[in-house]
Amino acid sequence: MIDLYYAPTPNGWKISIMLEECDLDYKVIPMNLGKGDQFKPEFLKISPNNRMPAIIDHENKFDGKPLSIFESGAILMYLGEKTGMFFPQQSPNREKVLEWLFWQIGGLGPMAGQVSHFVNYAPNFPGDHSYSEKRYKDEYDRLLGVMNNVLADSEYLAGNYSIADMASFPWITAYKRYEVDLDSFKNVRRWFDDIKSRPAVRRGIEVGKEQRNFGKGITKEGLKTMFNQDSKSISKMAKDKE
Repeated sequence: MIDLYYAPTPNGWKISIMLEECDLDYKVIPMNLGKGDQFKPEFLKISPNNRMPAIIDHENKFDGKPLSIFESGAILMYLGEKTGMFFPQQSPNREKVLEWLFWQIGGLGPMAGQVSHFVNYAPNFPGDHSYSEKRYKDEYDRLLGVMNNVLADSEYLAGNYSIADMASFPWITAYKRYEVDLDSFKNVRRWFDDIKSRPAVRRGIEVGKEQRNFGKGITKEGLKTMFNQDSKSISKMAKDKE
């Protein structure tokens, strides 16, 4: 059994999709980010960066303790190696998957995450955010162009369907809220519709859907918990919960 520490966000969806694709038994442990579940001492022991997702694999033990992993890319690689699915281990296919996995982790995810912040959350804070919003929307648009060019010659990002596609797909799902015309990226549209039609992907996206709010209805205290953090505040919050 795998424990999945999870909130219904693109990073969470990466792992719920992979678990469904691999038909692995897992238990969801919901994370309420607005209430600060990510700062609980028991969670910080397995995810010191106070971010979800994280997993505990009770079937894989070292020194009598089950293996815990944080960071979505590391989790995807682990699950791919554990099951022998969606992550080839031979060159050059392994490297192709890793290229696109790290492209998502270093580019598509952070840029889309910033677009999400300025679309969904920044209106709760005073000030003119127009430059920042445009800057990240433009970079998101550029990255979609990169995908579109590659997918003109390949069905999936690394050739065959892999953890690279599972990592990237959730960051395209909000294209309407980001005011993107996905039809202008015809190869991304074809890829997106293909992956969206997979039963395991649909099941993975549905996990925890009742918790989704896209920034709506969150309290001022919740916004402070999620965004007004620095090294001192997270240290204090962790100590206060001990």
